[in-house]
Amino acid sequence: MQSERRWYHDIAYFFGGVFLANTIPHLVAGMSGSPFQTPFATPPGKGLSSATVNVLWGMFNLVVAYLLVVRVGRFELRRTRDVIVLGLGALLIALNLARHFGALHGGNL
Repeated sequence: MQSERRWYHDIAYFFGGVFLANTIPHLVAGMSGSPFQTPFATPPGKGLSSATVNVLWGMFNLVVAYLLVVRVGRFELRRTRDVIVLGLGALLIALNLARHFGALHGGNL
């Protein structure tokens, strides 16, 4: 029996995609031992945080993504709508982060 789809499932999956995509730069930077921007740096989002803080922030984002995607409704990888909504959240935050971090690291050519 399939559970009834509710409007807030799409919102949860969208923000799940946002948090899932935000996991990547922080875990990669942290696991490679590099400092990177986090909300905890000074100034927030522009200053650098340690590799350890980035690993912790990346893992926090992963846990939130898990809670939003797996624990809300019944996300199905074979359901196109679920994947599109999650992918849209990931794409929009990825483009936003590319512009933000590109301005700090010379990537906006």
